[in-house]
Amino acid sequence: MNAPIAPNTVSSWDNLLEGLWRQNPVFVMMLGMCPTLAVTVSAMNALSMGLATTLVLVASCGLVSMLRHIVPKEVRIATYIVIIATFVTAVDYGIQAVSLTLYDALGAFIQLIVVNCIILGRAEAHASKNPPTTAMLNALGMGAGFTLGLLALGTVREILGTGALFGVSLFGANFQPWVVMVLPPGGFFVLGGWLLVFAWWKKRQPKVSAKPSTSSQGA
Repeated sequence: MNAPIAPNTVSSWDNLLEGLWRQNPVFVMMLGMCPTLAVTVSAMNALSMGLATTLVLVASCGLVSMLRHIVPKEVRIATYIVIIATFVTAVDYGIQAVSLTLYDALGAFIQLIVVNCIILGRAEAHASKNPPTTAMLNALGMGAGFTLGLLALGTVREILGTGALFGVSLFGANFQPWVVMVLPPGGFFVLGGWLLVFAWWKKRQPKVSAKPSTSSQGA
């Protein structure tokens, strides 16, 4: 189990950037791969799933942090799951009320946010050991990083697979779409490409002294 984290060891900016860049859930920790590969056939689907996950992540981590001195250690995981499931249910009904088309496009992956390891991992590794503001800021960075990862995949797959972005045609009637990009293999191809770009970029960065992390593990 993760060791307790000393409070105020990192700045708020570093706390936010940890999930956004240094420990990006998609490109660094490679968590939440099921929704990452399944719903990114379009930029709109990717953005919607990312925002829904971020909302659940921030709300769950905030409540877990507020209850961290009340919930007994023996039942903490069960309690976290109940909290996460409550917010997922609210988001599920919210999306259904706003757009049935989007709800049908995301399918069961909305409900499966409950078992997204990013959320439960943040609750256990960070929110249960830090005050609400710090926990929610870290969750916001993780959610933003996850959203950007999904949007990066969804944008490439939609452009190459349909010749459009957010449903708007970019290349006209003469464009020959790469249908494979909106099929399951396309998700792996685009993810592999982004991982190569990410690794190349990190390799070019000058080496600096390791900064203290807000979590001892990627969860």
